[in-house]
Amino acid sequence: MHIITTNYNSNPNIGLFCYATDKYCLVPVAFPSKLKKEFEEALGVPVHEMKAAGTELLGVFFAGTDDLLLVPPIMFDTELERLDKLGIKYHVVDSELTALGNNLFVTDKIIIASEEYEDSALKSIEKATGIKVKKGKIGSFDIVGSLAISNKKGALVSADIEDFELKFLKDNTKLKIEKGTLNFGSPYVSSGVVCNTKGFVVGDASGGPEIQNLDVALGFLEDN
Repeated sequence: MHIITTNYNSNPNIGLFCYATDKYCLVPVAFPSKLKKEFEEALGVPVHEMKAAGTELLGVFFAGTDDLLLVPPIMFDTELERLDKLGIKYHVVDSELTALGNNLFVTDKIIIASEEYEDSALKSIEKATGIKVKKGKIGSFDIVGSLAISNKKGALVSADIEDFELKFLKDNTKLKIEKGTLNFGSPYVSSGVVCNTKGFVVGDASGGPEIQNLDVALGFLEDN
């Protein structure tokens, strides 16, 4: 089964706490073992526990690709050592915008970044990942990472996105993109889901139509 609906400590915003790629998934320390097994089954990758800047908000602070994790400069040394032990390559983004997951929408073709980022930070991201970085907005907001989620097959973006913003994303990401919400109408779609190209875990406040739309957006279900 490639879909799981769940919550973390009664919070359906599962994407705030977890981060996944096609190679691994990171979850908070003391994550329920039953939930960890469900994540492994849905996402098809090993699940590792850790903290980000002393918090459980891994999805807020982390962004990146299968091969490189982007982390904020407020990471603890013990957390970076944990990544080293796991064999996860990382790059520290020197910026005051530490919530990388909220402010970066990362795809294989392009990285869309908040317009609030310093040019030096974006150049370092571009050099580290080898992916072109462009500034952009979704629904007139800078927190582009909060308002979009993708895997290699497609993407879901906030239903509030403007037409010209959607065209910009489609032209640059080369992905099939659907508009929608999660967790009963929330535009912050990345907060409601943890995904890769093998499956996804979605917040259990999401309705059936929202989950079906996400299934289509991420390329698991054909749009009729």
